[in-house]
Amino acid sequence: MRKINGQPVEAITDISDTTGGEVLKWDATTGKMAWELQDGTSYLPLAWYGARGVFSSGHQDGSTNVIDYVTIASAGNAIDFGDTTESTQNQIACSNGNRGRGVFAGGGSSSNVIMYVTIATTDNATDFGDLTVGRYGGGGASNGSRGIFMAGYNGSAWSGAANTRVIDYIAIDTTGNATDFGDMAAIDGNCKACNNATRAVAGGNQGGTGDQMEYITMDTTGNATDFGNLTGGNTEQPGGTDNTSDRGLFVGGSRASASNNTIDYITISSTGNATDFGDLTEARYGVGAVSDGSRGVFAGGQGNNTVIDYRLISSTGNAADFGDLTQGRHGTGAVAGD
Repeated sequence: MRKINGQPVEAITDISDTTGGEVLKWDATTGKMAWELQDGTSYLPLAWYGARGVFSSGHQDGSTNVIDYVTIASAGNAIDFGDTTESTQNQIACSNGNRGRGVFAGGGSSSNVIMYVTIATTDNATDFGDLTVGRYGGGGASNGSRGIFMAGYNGSAWSGAANTRVIDYIAIDTTGNATDFGDMAAIDGNCKACNNATRAVAGGNQGGTGDQMEYITMDTTGNATDFGNLTGGNTEQPGGTDNTSDRGLFVGGSRASASNNTIDYITISSTGNATDFGDLTEARYGVGAVSDGSRGVFAGGQGNNTVIDYRLISSTGNAADFGDLTQGRHGTGAVAGD
């Protein structure tokens, strides 16, 4: 990945004959992304970002099957992409970014369906396989090859008794059923997640009352570990996304059944409590969040909200208006890719 005019874009593999700018590479020693001068020929693309954001299904006085897309770098209204294989809401989503596949899992009180789309084209979703436990409202993450589905609801009521702490994983490039990864320590219900190349961090609902964050190492299997806390208690149904500088965002949510406009941020490679980042243009929960590695885009929200906001993730501040979804809804499954 390279920065041109401050915007990360995919770089050519051989950079020996180019001049100016820097290339973003993964530094395995520090576990962070690092900008390097273009003085070599090696190149490692970031595999979980992309130029297009896709927002799948959602709740609009009931589950929907609509899929929308936007171009993340340019503001404007969403465009119809196609339909999901069935009407769903609060899908758990991940992608393999520049390899072009978006995956959406669950989406009903007992739905175990996993479906996928080819992000560069517009068409209906296709069946991928099944989750180990049917659910909706969990957190999705990806290291570019492995997709992770964390927690969720698996009952007919939005209650602690219907929550699950199960973590599943898939190989995104193939199709097939998910495999058990481990369990969340305390988080269940409607969390969301952000990630860097190695670590995924989930935050949000914990039995309906929590502000917990927990993390896993994606290329291994095992149970989640405590990370810290969000800035507000009972931050239920936030959106989650991240950027190339190891910063994760948790966007909006609800506290004590009241929507909030708070955006929190964390440093994914470390542990600790979240810090206030700024505000959405409107208070809402059930926001779908995507990133191209630089800009975050935050779509929809409760009350059949059509609003889409955006914000440069590397600096703190309030979000700005981006455009509107084709249909107002909350609880969209959101991925980015090419």
